[in-house]
Amino acid sequence: MGLREDLERFREVGEKRREDLKSFIRYGDLSGSDSDRIEIPIKVVDLPEFQYDRLDRGGVGQGQGGTPEIGQPVGQPQPQSGDGDDDGEPGEEGGEHEYYEMDPEEFAEELDEELGLDLEPKGKKVIEEVEGDFTDVTRTGPNSTLDFERLFKQGLKRKLATDFDEAFVREAMKVAGETPRSVYRWCREENILVSLSWIEAEWEEIPESERGRWTSFEEMTDAVERTTTVQRIRRDGLREVPFRRDDERYRHPEIEEKKEKNVVVVNIRDVSGSMRKTKRELVERTFTPLDWYLQGKYDNAEFVYVAHDADAWEVEREEFFGIRSGGGTRISSAYELVKEILAEEYPFAEWNRYVFAAGDSENSSNDTTERVIPLMREIPANRHAYVETQPGGTAINATHAEEVARAFEDDGDVVVASVKAPEDVTDAIYEILQPASSKATAKPTTEG
Repeated sequence: MGLREDLERFREVGEKRREDLKSFIRYGDLSGSDSDRIEIPIKVVDLPEFQYDRLDRGGVGQGQGGTPEIGQPVGQPQPQSGDGDDDGEPGEEGGEHEYYEMDPEEFAEELDEELGLDLEPKGKKVIEEVEGDFTDVTRTGPNSTLDFERLFKQGLKRKLATDFDEAFVREAMKVAGETPRSVYRWCREENILVSLSWIEAEWEEIPESERGRWTSFEEMTDAVERTTTVQRIRRDGLREVPFRRDDERYRHPEIEEKKEKNVVVVNIRDVSGSMRKTKRELVERTFTPLDWYLQGKYDNAEFVYVAHDADAWEVEREEFFGIRSGGGTRISSAYELVKEILAEEYPFAEWNRYVFAAGDSENSSNDTTERVIPLMREIPANRHAYVETQPGGTAINATHAEEVARAFEDDGDVVVASVKAPEDVTDAIYEILQPASSKATAKPTTEG
């Protein structure tokens, strides 16, 4: 392999590669992105270059005084320049960092592929009615929309159902001693769909010299071959098709309702005194990708942020991520506020709703069973989720998640997830976003 080919190979390896999506969600710096722009650090591989040994940059054979003798000093050591590996003075300029930028829609597509998600958003609010394909039919309409194919098929069916071998029936009229009525009765017995009026009209056309040619119907049928309708059409062609006015149908466009895929995402976080730094970081590391994902999935996504300790209040996104507080805990205060907000601004008939709550699972006595669980049942939503953030395991008094899971164990639209460390985040996101019908399916591994 030559130098040029070798360099090209290194260029391929050294192209800008963004950080693995799961690694970014678990351990990356999420604060550099905002609600509609995600910045993911790029892994950069430096291309190889020639570097000379420092001894070759000066010294023996480089001075003005000729070649020194062996063992002769060549001068005091000189300080190394800033491009060496030795420690130098701290610089004042920041290092350069490069990022791969994506919008929430691309983020959602890649997360679907990365985690094997299968969320199909549904529209809610009708925004317009449009004409679709001409799949509906009506009995009236302009001639230009007449469904001629259907009309022809109906006429052809009638042709096949009512057609009969006229030559065969005329031979039956030549049986000795028969009358038009007796010939008609015999045709009916043989399932020949001929009318009495047709026989009577044709009877007069039979020459007298041919009457009595056959002694019986049996003799006639043995001697005369009867042809089917299909055989006659193949032989003589289709000369006429019996159309009827009742067969006419006119194509009409199907009216389709276009529904906008609206979603409101409610994020609830516990900011009580027990929510220490590590717990707060796990809450934000879980909620941030969920926001990006759902914004990328829906046409119109709105977000509601609620913080609570013993009381609850609505905050802006910037305040929600990074908020600190203190005091006691009453989780029901958040659901009471959320119930009011959703009822007033986001009716379930028009909005897909996701209500996500997170905290360390500690709550005031009996609040979960007496208030939170009934409130969750009163708030219709596509998905309720509670994320327990307890680094290292569940505390003795942290029972909220367990009580919610037990109360809704048969409800596929309620999810309880546990995040004890950053590596649990992607598993929790998978559990929260999987449709109810898929929750029973074994989850693919997300290690990587």
